Amino acid sequence: MTFDFFNLVVIPLLIICARIMDVSLDTFRIILVSKGYRTISAMLGFFESFIWIVVVSQIIKGVDNYLYYFAYGIGFALGTYIGVTLEERVSLGQVLVRIVTRLPGEKLSEYLISKNYIVTRVDGIGTLGSVNILLLVIHRKQLDEVIKIINEYNPNAFYTIEDIRSVSIMHQKKPKRKMDNFDFFKFLPR
Repeated sequence: MTFDFFNLVVIPLLIICARIMDVSLDTFRIILVSKGYRTISAMLGFFESFIWIVVVSQIIKGVDNYLYYFAYGIGFALGTYIGVTLEERVSLGQVLVRIVTRLPGEKLSEYLISKNYIVTRVDGIGTLGSVNILLLVIHRKQLDEVIKIINEYNPNAFYTIEDIRSVSIMHQKKPKRKMDNFDFFKFLPR
């Protein structure tokens, strides 16, 4: 009996790679749909379904080869992970950052404003007494900087981050990016 290198190694590796591409595209497409990018989502859906049908046809041809099923599952898991990682790196859209602090919020608010963030400050009452609530709508690419500022001013502050589908007007400057001269997504119709 000879070792069938092609069916036992090459095809499973191709299935894994194809599923990684397919599921990464699917994950990214779903995220784009939730943010309102219909056109690019439709284009990604075409490529995703094309890759999927190619993979499934290979599995059907080798229905008795359980390595194909295993490769399919590995590709799915890796594709999901890569798709989410890709979305985090692209950082599309805006988020609402809600900061709740028992310390006076004036200094943090003033510092954020000096960094060109738009801040709304509200006095509130929490379980433990008076609190200051700061609200910011920012671009997701700015999130790491804002979290760093929060932790510098008050490491004990409680904050939440919520995705926002759309914003009526963004008054602040857009964040500087590595590819500041080219933003692929600004050209896409929603």
